[in-house]
Formats: sequence, structure tokens, C-alpha cells
Amino acid sequence: MPHKRTLWMALLCGLHPASALASAGGGEMTGHWAGYFSLGLFIVAYALVMAEEFTHLRKSKPVLLAAGVIWAVIAWSYTGSDPRAVEQAARHNLLEYGELFLFLLTAMTYINALEERRVFDALRAWLIRSGFGYRQLFWMTGLLAFFISPVADNLTTALLMCAVVLAVGRDNPAFVSLSCINIVVAANAGGAFSPFGDITTLMVWQKGIVDFWTFFALFLPSVVNWLVPAGLMHFAVPNLHPAASDERVALKPGGKRIIGLFLLTIITAVSFHNFLHLPPVMGMMLGLSYLMIFGYYLKKRAHANGHANVENGAMMEEGQEAFDIFKKVSRAEWDTLLFFYGVILCVGGLGFLGYLTLVSHIMYDGWGATNANIMVGFLSAIVDNIPVMFAVLTMNPEMSTGQWLLVTLTAGVGGSLLSIGSAAGVALMGQARGVYTFFSHLKWTWAIALGYAASIWVHFLVNASLFQGVVK
Repeated sequence: MPHKRTLWMALLCGLHPASALASAGGGEMTGHWAGYFSLGLFIVAYALVMAEEFTHLRKSKPVLLAAGVIWAVIAWSYTGSDPRAVEQAARHNLLEYGELFLFLLTAMTYINALEERRVFDALRAWLIRSGFGYRQLFWMTGLLAFFISPVADNLTTALLMCAVVLAVGRDNPAFVSLSCINIVVAANAGGAFSPFGDITTLMVWQKGIVDFWTFFALFLPSVVNWLVPAGLMHFAVPNLHPAASDERVALKPGGKRIIGLFLLTIITAVSFHNFLHLPPVMGMMLGLSYLMIFGYYLKKRAHANGHANVENGAMMEEGQEAFDIFKKVSRAEWDTLLFFYGVILCVGGLGFLGYLTLVSHIMYDGWGATNANIMVGFLSAIVDNIPVMFAVLTMNPEMSTGQWLLVTLTAGVGGSLLSIGSAAGVALMGQARGVYTFFSHLKWTWAIALGYAASIWVHFLVNASLFQGVVK
């Protein structure tokens, strides 16, 4: 995850090894002062994260502080039989974060490169000059958000589509508000059926719990999740036509080829995981080298063209400026990447203390997998899906593939229930300030909830065979 952000976007942390380490300390320290202190500190830190819109305190800062203090308290107070247990647990969390960090850094770099080459601006300009009516734009921006977010992160997708909506509907607040809600729901739903589409799907895939192609079993449930509220909102969208525009945006050199390299990078990551049984992040880093080498070519080409133009007494042509790959790396969402570090270490620490074992016992043993997984979606609308899904992965309950897909779906789309439940919603409240608000979104939460329920029902209906057996 901005980003849930990002990305669109992956988060993962201790599963099987972490569960063993958690049990080494787990249960023994939940009643200890260190346990109470760590839990309280995390709650305070995450409350500050949720209040970011009002405090303007970047979300990475409180969780980074909490992560360091929690593990220091654990190390100071741990009295278990293995003195190295804390160190081993911390190192495991760091290793898992390293995989996540490099994976997301590559994805963010590609998105920044595409943005700099004006790929997204060209798409926006095409939509604006198309002459579509408000209702057509409502559906087109939703459809594009649904199909772009499986590759790009949901934050970038939502911002791009919102830019289109604001450009054509500035004089029609009702259209802007409804379209923003539609975009948030579509972007979150589109990310739910792709291993690359959302943090929840990426973390489950990278852990090998669900294989790459199985995620696409969530396509129909995801479509339903978006179509139900969109269909209900359709009749509230003004049936008018905005003034057409003749704006045109030319791609900078290499824009289309970078799209191809991004797709090749995704194929490389999938191949590393499926055929070579190597971590997907290694394929992503190999894919980053594709962009770096192509960037070298663009840079040399720009310099050559610039010298030729100077010799001829002309200025460097627009779009020929040098391509600097490290500028694209530096523009990654560092607040998001550091936030992920803080969340992984915080929740990992609570798992070591034994709190996640208690929660797992209450939810998955007491309520049952289906009820627990549905509740995960509601929690993700309030708390965000990152710590919620990470906690589920750390608990590692024994569930069928169908149940793992269910929790992936609910954690991914549950954030659509409230505007503050996803990075896309929070970002659009800032971009369309005063028009798309918490309460304008809340007005249609009932419709989004119907889509949420319908998508779960469709998942049980079309993927019934996946609910047999247990994933080991």
C-alpha cells in the first residue's frame, strides 16, 4: 500500500516458522506487563494512522516508533527457555519484509516510469475528448478501474480515473461524488482476483497458500461486488452530457515499450515462482533490470538527439529529455513502504507475545472459518486490510482453498464499505475535497454492502469445489 496503496500493491509476514516462534513466546506473555504495554502501544499508534487525514502525521511515523519499542520491550522482558527466540522471530519478520519491500519497490518504479512517459495522461485525455455522457463516463471509469487495478495498484488507478471525473464533471458535484464511490469500489474489486492486484492477494500468493491461477476463481465474485452497487447508483447519475474537449497528449519515447516490459516483468515473477520454485521477488528484481537497461538506452538516445539538435541550432525536442531510472526509484511511496515495515514488526511482535493465538482461537475455533472470514472484511473497512490480513496469515488457521480465497476477497473488498477503508478512498477524499466525502460515501454503504454479500454468495456458488479439504 498511500497505498493499500498501490498498488496497489503486497504484505506478508511470518507464517509457518513465525507461528512456531509465536507459540514459543505465545500465550506466556499475554498476561505480562510487556504484553499489555505492547498491545496498548499498537492501538495508540494505529489510532494515529487512522487519524492521518486530520493530524497530517504521516502514517509510517507512529508504527515505526511502535515497532521498535514493542520489540525492545519483548527482548527486555522475555523469560522463555530459548534466549535466542526473540532474535530469531525478529529476523524472520525482517526477512519477510525484505521480500515485500523489493517486490513493491519494483512495481512502484514501473508505475512511476509509466506516469513520467505520460501513459496515464494520454488515457485521461482520450476519455475527456471522447464526448461520452455522464452515465457513460460513470461506467467507463468504473470499468477501467476494475481492469487496470489488477496490474497497477488500486491507489494509482483510482487517482487516474478521478482525474478524468474531475476534468469533465467539475460543474456537476453529484456526478463526481457518485463516480468517485464507483471508482473506489471498482478498483478494490478489480484487485481482489489478481495475485498482483492488492496487498491481500499478493501476500497470500507469495506464501504459496494459493497458486497463481487459482486467484482468478474470484473473478466472478469480484465483478458482482462492483456491479451490484454500480447498478444501484446508475439511476442517481445525472443523465447529461459534459462539454467535450480536444485535449491530446502524446506519449514520450518508450512509453509503449515500458508497458510491455512491465508485463514481461510480471510474467518473469510468475515463472520464477511456478516453474523454478524461487521467490517471486527475484523475478521482479530481474524485471527491474529490464527497465534499467531500457532506461539506459532512452538516456543515450535523448543525449544523442539533444546534441544533434544543438548542432543544428534547434532546441531538444519535447519528450527527448534523459530518462533517469533512479529518479523513478526515488519517487516510490516511501511512506507506504516504511508503514509496511512498522505494521509487519508490530503485528509480528503481538504474535510472538501470543495475542494472535488468542484471537485465532476466538474467531476461527469459536465462530468458524466462514463467519470469521466475513468479519475480516468488516474489520478491514475500519482498520485497513494490511494489519488484518497479516494477522490472519500469522495465525495461519487450517482452512480450505475456498476459505483462503474468501478471506482474500473480503479483506480486499471490505475496505469499500467506508471511504476511510482503503487507500483509494482516502486519496479520493483529498483529490475531490468537499465533493467526495466520508458521508457522501456512507450514503451508499448499504448498496456496497449488498454487493459485498452478493460476492460472497457467488463465491460459494461457483467455487464450491474449492471448499473441500484443508490447505497444509
